[in-house]
Amino acid sequence: MERFFDMAARGTTPRTEVLAGFSTFLTMAYIIVVNPSIMAMAGIDQGAAFVATCLAAAIGCLLMGLIANFPIALAPGMGLNAYFAFAVVQGAGVPWQVALGAVFISGLLFFAVSVLRAREWLVNGIPFSLKLGIAAGIGFFLGLIGLKTMGIVVAHPATLVALGPLTAPSTLLACAGFLLIAGLSARGVPGAIVIGILATAAAGIPLGLTTWRGLIDLPPSLAPTFLQLDIAGALGLGIAGIVFTFFLVDLLDNTGTLIGTTHRAGLMRPDGTVPNLGRALMADSGGAMMGAVLGTSTTVSYIESAAGIQAGGRTGLTAVTVGLLFLVALFLAPLATAIPGFATAPALVFVACLMAQGLRDLRWDDATDFMPAIVTALAMPFTFSIATGIGLGFITFAGVKTIAGRAGEVHGAVWLIAALSAIKFALI
Repeated sequence: MERFFDMAARGTTPRTEVLAGFSTFLTMAYIIVVNPSIMAMAGIDQGAAFVATCLAAAIGCLLMGLIANFPIALAPGMGLNAYFAFAVVQGAGVPWQVALGAVFISGLLFFAVSVLRAREWLVNGIPFSLKLGIAAGIGFFLGLIGLKTMGIVVAHPATLVALGPLTAPSTLLACAGFLLIAGLSARGVPGAIVIGILATAAAGIPLGLTTWRGLIDLPPSLAPTFLQLDIAGALGLGIAGIVFTFFLVDLLDNTGTLIGTTHRAGLMRPDGTVPNLGRALMADSGGAMMGAVLGTSTTVSYIESAAGIQAGGRTGLTAVTVGLLFLVALFLAPLATAIPGFATAPALVFVACLMAQGLRDLRWDDATDFMPAIVTALAMPFTFSIATGIGLGFITFAGVKTIAGRAGEVHGAVWLIAALSAIKFALI
């Protein structure tokens, strides 16, 4: 095991790696509760979505650990699951089977890019400011969904949105849950999000808002979602933009996480490049395709892997440990499927706050840098579309740079995405 994972060269031990895996799992275990509830809003059986979430995460972690030897865990991505359920299925009226087909095709494209040299062209061509804007925008998108589910934000015919009835018991519990998660996180408590979700759900039991179904049982059937993806439907011209959005966000999300976590783990080369980047991206894309086959939205690398890295994780054994723990979690289905929406919504708002942190790294003294990023971040929640936010952001970047006389700073990848987005908007 030490030879396979090259532990001696990275200055770690099996014990350290396993403990690091437990740390990472605790910080991201909320996904086994949150993702099935979001998938259920897309019409997918919640029990099957729970099994698909655990299996997709386990497979993704094992691929990352065994192929790339990185201490990075994978699971269905926050933001992309919301885009899947609310923008694609509910908003665009796409059947969830076709949406799963789009996830699979985007994973296949991601795999092709991972194998070919085009990955460097795409990754290096997208400016850092737009990457930050996309991450923050997805966070704001999640935050809006979370606030709506908490009952804090409601629709209004005149002002579009308004403050909801804060005296509702579920809303009060959700607000308390958010404060608990934020407070525990600030104190550095491992698993703060999981603790907050469980405490909020438990507080709803005496009020009749949460139904206790037990703790441990055999996993639900995966039959309602397994191999239900409709690839033929996803190949239709009308869904090409959706496939591209899944692909682009998956690429940017995974690349950003890989850069951030490998740097923190001391695995990045002196020139700033990531060793085994191709293998890591292949593991990501493989996890995305397997997730679609099982019945869940896009699987991505998790920034929560930093918790395990902080605990000393330096090799793929950390990721393998996380994968095995997700398999154990399969037997917690009664608990996971009993968690109501008001208990998981605070986690969405909390994650949104974390994702917005990247805006601090924008070059605020350069309007051509920060304005396209802010347009991207604002457009996603206010148009209720991650794809629209990305398109408007790239068009703004190319346009502002050109008008400012700095068109030479616009990479070919940006021109390509901006042009495709402009054509898409023109045809709407």
